Amino acid sequence: MLRLTKLREEKGLNKTRLGQLASVHPAYVGQIESGRVVPYPRTVKRLAKALGWKGDPEELLEEVGE
Repeated sequence: MLRLTKLREEKGLNKTRLGQLASVHPAYVGQIESGRVVPYPRTVKRLAKALGWKGDPEELLEEVGE
């Protein structure tokens, strides 16, 4: 599971709401989380901001324990 997915779920957000907060299409959030696409750095920064992530935005794309 990506850190992105884990944080999104911990915050009680679905892909649609995270997409709205980050100005990213919800389907694209799903593609990122499933590993089908690698997002542009600016997209990762928007997702990090929407999630309140204070670390390096690229860390959101790291695998973490379930």
